[in-house]
Order: sequence, then C-alpha cells, then structure tokens
Amino acid sequence: MEEYQPIENYGIIGDLTTTALVSLTGSIDFMCFPRFDSPTIFAALLDAKKGGHFRVAPVSQDFKCRQRYFPDTNILLTRFLGEGGVVDLSDFMAVEHLGHRHTVVRRVKAVRGDIDFEMVCAPKFDYGRTGHTMERKPHRVIFGPEKKGLSSLLFWSSVPMKCENGEARSRFKLRTGETACFVLEEARDSDESRSTNCDYVSEAFKETMNFWLNWVSRSQYRGRWREMVNRSALTLKLLTSLRYGSIVAAPTFGLPEKIGGVRNWDYRYTWVRDASFTLYALMRLGYTDEAQAFMKWIEQRCQEQKSGTPLQVMYGIDGRHELTEEALKHFAGYKHSQPVRIGNAASTQLQLDIYGELMDSVYIYDRHGEPISHDFWTNLSALVEWVIKHWKIPDEGIWEVRGGARPFLYSRAMCWLAIDRAMKIAQQRSYPAPLVRWLRARNLIHRSIYEDFWNPKLKAFVQYRGAKTLDASCLLLPMVKFISPRDPRWISTLEAIEKNLVEDSLVYRYLPSKAAPDGLPGREGTFSVCSFWYVECLARANDLRQARFIFEKALGYANHLGLYAEQLGPRGEHLGNFPQALTHIALISAAWNLNERLSNEKGI
Repeated sequence: MEEYQPIENYGIIGDLTTTALVSLTGSIDFMCFPRFDSPTIFAALLDAKKGGHFRVAPVSQDFKCRQRYFPDTNILLTRFLGEGGVVDLSDFMAVEHLGHRHTVVRRVKAVRGDIDFEMVCAPKFDYGRTGHTMERKPHRVIFGPEKKGLSSLLFWSSVPMKCENGEARSRFKLRTGETACFVLEEARDSDESRSTNCDYVSEAFKETMNFWLNWVSRSQYRGRWREMVNRSALTLKLLTSLRYGSIVAAPTFGLPEKIGGVRNWDYRYTWVRDASFTLYALMRLGYTDEAQAFMKWIEQRCQEQKSGTPLQVMYGIDGRHELTEEALKHFAGYKHSQPVRIGNAASTQLQLDIYGELMDSVYIYDRHGEPISHDFWTNLSALVEWVIKHWKIPDEGIWEVRGGARPFLYSRAMCWLAIDRAMKIAQQRSYPAPLVRWLRARNLIHRSIYEDFWNPKLKAFVQYRGAKTLDASCLLLPMVKFISPRDPRWISTLEAIEKNLVEDSLVYRYLPSKAAPDGLPGREGTFSVCSFWYVECLARANDLRQARFIFEKALGYANHLGLYAEQLGPRGEHLGNFPQALTHIALISAAWNLNERLSNEKGI
C-alpha cells in the first residue's frame, strides 16, 4: 500500500463543525477536532508516521476499492470488491445540532463472503505534538491528551480490541451479512454516551440521511448537471459552521500546490472573498438561511471594525483576528512537501478586492433575501469611504502574492464594484449616501482601468499597471458587469487569455515566471476555479457550444466523488487544499448561467 494516497483519492464527511477525509482504502487520514480550525487528531495525510489515522479495511489487499456517496447526502460508502467477497464501509458524522458530540460513525458489513478485517484507531493530538493516555472500559477506550485544553476522545467498538502503543486495534472476521460498528466522539465527564451501541449507529444513520435529503430538497436548481451542482452545494454546506455562519475556504492545511514544493498553506479560515462568493452561490440555489447566517457574521465583523481601518482579509471561523503563521517542523509533509504551515500570514495583507466582493454579496442579499439594517448600512458606508480614499494603493491582490504589492487590475475593478453596489443599495432602499461624490469616484476608477491597464499591443487588460502579462482574475470583469461580455476589448482580452493561460479546458491563474513576482519558487498547477470562470465568460459571450464543451471537459477532472482540490497538475492530479470551496462555488455559477442560456437556445 502506498504511504500517501493521491489527494483525489479522498471523500469528505462532516457535521457542520468539522470534517474528516476518508481514503479509498478505508482510512480517515485527516481530521481536525472538534472544529475546522482545531488541531488535528488524524493527519497521516501530512505525515504517515506521526500524523495519526483511523483505518477499517479487509486484511487482504486483493480488493478493488470504490467510493460513492449515498445520493444527495454526505454519507460516504466505500466498497471493497474481490473474488473472495464484497465489503461495504459506511462513514458519516452525525450532525451536531441534533444532539451529537462531533461523532464519527463507521459501519462495516460483509456483503458476500467471510472476510478478515483490521481496525486501527491511532489518534495523535495537537498536530502530533503531544502524547495521550488510554483508559480502558468494556468495549470502550478514552483517549486523553496530555496537553490541557484539548478534547478527550471516546472510542467504542462492537468487536473486541486491544490497546497498545497508544492505539486501539482489532482483528476480526465477519461472515456474510454480519456487521461491525465503530463510534468516535468527544468524551464528556458528565454522563454516559448514548452512542455506544449498534442501535445508535442505525438510528444515527437514518437521522443523518434524512437531514441531508431534506437539505438538498430545498435547492431550487432543476437544470442540467444537477448531480454535480447538488454535490457542490453539499460540499459547501459541509464547509459552513452551523454555530457561526462562517465558511472555511477548505477544511485542510499543508496540502501542496506542487509536490515537494513550498506553496503549502492553511485554508481553515473564513476569507471575506470566498465566503461572499459562497453566499452568492447559495442564494442562487435558494438557501437563504445559510446566506442570512453568513450576512450576520459579516455584519459582526463590520461592527467591530475601527474607524479608518481596512477589513481583514480573513478571520477565524469565530471572527477572531489573530491567525499567526507557523511551520510544523516535525511533520514530513505530504510526499515530503515542506513546510507544513498552520495559521496564515496573508491575514495581515492588504487585498482591496474583498470590498467589491463583499458589497456585491450584500447587494444580492439585500435585493433577493432581506433588506439590510440601518446600522449595517452605516458600517458599509464607512467601508466605501475607506475604499474611495485608498483604491490607488498597491496591494497583494486576490492571489495573495508574497513578492511585494502591485497596483493590480482586479483590485481596482473590485473597488469600482464596491462603490457601484453601494450606490445601488442606497438608491434601492433610499439610504442616505453622498451619491454624487461616490459617482465621481466610481467613474474615476473606471477611466483609470481603461487608461492604465489596457495594453494596445496585447489587445488585452493586463495583470497590473505597466505589466505585459495576463491574469485569469480578470475573467470576473464581465460577470460583475464592469464590461459587456461582447465588448470588443473584452473579446480580445478573452482571446489573449485563451492563447496564454488556457491549456485544454484548464486555466492557469497566471504564469509565475512572467507575472507579478509572488515571492515563491517553482510552478503550480492550473487553478480549478478559473476553469469555471472561463466557462461562464464563454456562455455570457454567447459562445454556448464551446462553453458547454469546455464545461463538460472540466467536470471530467473532478475526483470520483465530484470533488475538486484547489489546483490540477499536468496528469490531472489534484493539488492544494481539498476540497476547495471557491471551485465548487464557480462550478455552481457556471452551471446555472450556462443552463439558463442553453434553455433559451434550440438544438444545443
């Protein structure tokens, strides 16, 4: 068995508080506990020896492995298929607000044949930095971390197990039709768990199944590619904190953008940009409750903002500001990709684009959800005033470069968007606003983009003022209605992007060797979100046949469960943190837009 599974060989389960990654071989190799941004208890994906894992699988390796979700749910089914038998392994997390304790439930069944199994539950607390004790009870083990402030784990098994070297292990046989159950949850001193029996496993399975089926049934999407759209929506829901309403960019950290490289970041936080795009996608699908919860979270961030200071690029899921970046030097890294970072220094960067994305999402919510409050409007107005004063300042931009600030095109365009959407909200709700002054500022930015960022030789908008290079982020310009999707300048820009950044159906966000220096060595893969932006641009330009062709090809790069990491390598391998919210957001938007336009056409 390989020491490290390919990133795309994983499925995700979760309880709206945290998630776990389950491999095709039946091993949970990544899980933060008890929250998205808590330290890991399983991180074999980042260090096979020191990270910890929870594996349930046949002893024999003479099985083919397959995975699928139970339709329209986040319950994962891993199948082991061999001449000697067939095995089903069901994995899910019982949703926390239904009274559970961040509970991982695993049930294995011998569908055909008499099968020998091995189970290993080997948690490693605090990113593998602290030891733990084991307290043995009948059919149960309590793993107690030696470091204070960390949650203990209660592990229950329906089959006998041994405790040794800090691990719970079992070798057992199941005959045709027999099952074994395992439950891992937060241990509490106050009472006995109701989870330590097989009846609970059956009840929790039905309860969790019904929860996800009911949630998906609320979607208003009825178009083409419904299965992929629903899977993307279910993934976004898994990345949303039920308690706070915030949305993590991805549930993982440290997964490399290039194998063996240094581009390894922590995405377990809430980016204002990504979350705003998420709100837009969920609103389109009819999930107004989630949009309302996130809008409340954003309003809280605006309320705590000091006068005359910018918003932070990202926050902890609970709204905390301090996200200190450090390297886990004791972790080998995925396939020896180092450093393995936790925390994110980009939280202190200036990224001017976040204001446009935020204001656009507020505008959509105010128009199609609920009217925003007067106090929220007052805080948003202050942000617009800040944008008007600072839009000319170089920043690190949407791609969070670490090679120095630049006057980026996309940042300027999003400053335009922030003012434009604020004006629309003010006029729509008759809120007080200095509209004449805002209009002048908006028009000044608009003229600046056409005068300072248009390269007549390339016949394209360039990455930053004075550059001779392209950036796929400008694919969003027609989507936010900065420019018409049929404008000659935009058509020639799109052609330049196709020539320089598009490879097959896949799109590089920029070419590091030619673009603004990002401060890091090496190349990276194509950026999955950009591929779906490209599809939507083609659809908006009314090139529907090509848009559909590219979209179908891009869908073919999803993993076996319909999930996407941040990037794709030259062999179609998934790279970077997984699964990435932004890619699934763009997939939903592209599917929605393309489907609407195809429905208005005949013969396509």
